[in-house]
Amino acid sequence: MTISPVVRMSMVLGSVACTWPAWAAADIQLKLDIPQPEGSRVTRPYVAVWIEKASDHSFAGNLALWYDQKKRNNAGTKWLKDMRDWWRAAGNATDLPLDGVSGATRAPGEQLLTLGGSEALAKLPAGNYEIVVEAAREHGGHDTVRLPLQWPLRSVQQAQAQGREELGAVRLAAKP
Repeated sequence: MTISPVVRMSMVLGSVACTWPAWAAADIQLKLDIPQPEGSRVTRPYVAVWIEKASDHSFAGNLALWYDQKKRNNAGTKWLKDMRDWWRAAGNATDLPLDGVSGATRAPGEQLLTLGGSEALAKLPAGNYEIVVEAAREHGGHDTVRLPLQWPLRSVQQAQAQGREELGAVRLAAKP
């Protein structure tokens, strides 16, 4: 059993000092650029963000899942398997929606995810990981990018990857 490192933070609640786990104090931001494709049948992409062990690419936790949750009869889940990498890693065994992770699709432009308080990160043992971002669009393309992350955060970490079609620049900025 691995115990996550802790960071002492003082809070003024009378004279009580609280101890918080390191992941709760971490500032982790992921910026995704969703390009605006040309054409008349353009839909917003489905996007999955998860974490894997760098050594064997085994699934370690979901961070975000954007899909059309408002379709009748849960029809939006039908297209999740088009995100093939996520589907193989976790999607086919996942009960949807994922509490605190699932959300609506996002419009083209830069999107910001704040991951510091993520439940998936709270459960990670120390090690080398990859944050994986996958996007797929109906009548469109498919992209997957990977960004390295050493956990727990001991210093500032930055990484960037470039998608080809459904993702533009994807940037990770993490600091303890």
